[in-house]
Amino acid sequence: MYLWLFAFVPALLFVHFVSLKKIERKAIMFANYKAMEQVFGTKILSKNYPLLILRVLILIFLIFAVSGTVFIYEGIVTDFDFALAIDASASMLAQDYQPNRLSAAKDAAEMFIDTLPEGTKVGILSFSGTGFVNQELTDSKYDVRAAIDNVDIMIAGGTAIGEAIVSSTDMLLQGKKKKAIVLLTDGENNIGISIDEALSYTKRFGVAVDTIAVGTEEGAVIGNTTFYVGVDTETLERIANETHGRFFWASNEQELSDAFRAIAIGTDQPISLDLTSYLMVIALLLFLAELVLVNTKYRTIP
Repeated sequence: MYLWLFAFVPALLFVHFVSLKKIERKAIMFANYKAMEQVFGTKILSKNYPLLILRVLILIFLIFAVSGTVFIYEGIVTDFDFALAIDASASMLAQDYQPNRLSAAKDAAEMFIDTLPEGTKVGILSFSGTGFVNQELTDSKYDVRAAIDNVDIMIAGGTAIGEAIVSSTDMLLQGKKKKAIVLLTDGENNIGISIDEALSYTKRFGVAVDTIAVGTEEGAVIGNTTFYVGVDTETLERIANETHGRFFWASNEQELSDAFRAIAIGTDQPISLDLTSYLMVIALLLFLAELVLVNTKYRTIP
């Protein structure tokens, strides 16, 4: 609707030329006006075309600014803010990954952060029998990588997957984009909030949960002890399906990296840039230029 203001452009042109005619009629009242023109060989009264152009441009930029003009271009983007929930229970020390599950998970998570487009916000949460926020939602890749490095095995026993989902959802509520949780675990929910309660809560806010199951069916070794870990793939797949996320079972380092890469890959999508502030600044600069010219080169002496 604001584009209808362009109707004022012809009005501005009309006022400009009518004003020039009025000024010229006043000038003719001076007896030596025509003589001065003959001496100088040119018109003494300027048509002020530069001023006219500046004023028209100022009006155009102001109209585009109030109209909410945006510039749209194609770019690689991700629509999501991410909360990365990493299982830090004792079973993550199992050595079916090198050097162990937790270290491999941290390496893959850092690769995931490096792959994300600039400006993507990520939060880090580690969990065992309880959850711990290592890093609130931020777009600083440096801070996120540092938080991942600081994830370590937690003393509290158990695997509180439900609590990790709820805490990750709360973290994502700070963001403005679509929300996604990347949940990495090698166990099953055996303490704290039930999976049903967690799903009911996170679905209320439209949060997608991508789940990554870590571990092999054969089990693994922790120290000198053979440690068999049951990965509840059925529940993890259910979590992903009910929240419109994706389920991955990574039985080795390469599959773990591939899972993170699949989640991180952005797509070519239209990106919009609001030009309002830029147009207002340009209009202001042109107005200042016009003000200088009016009071110097194109100053009208009564």
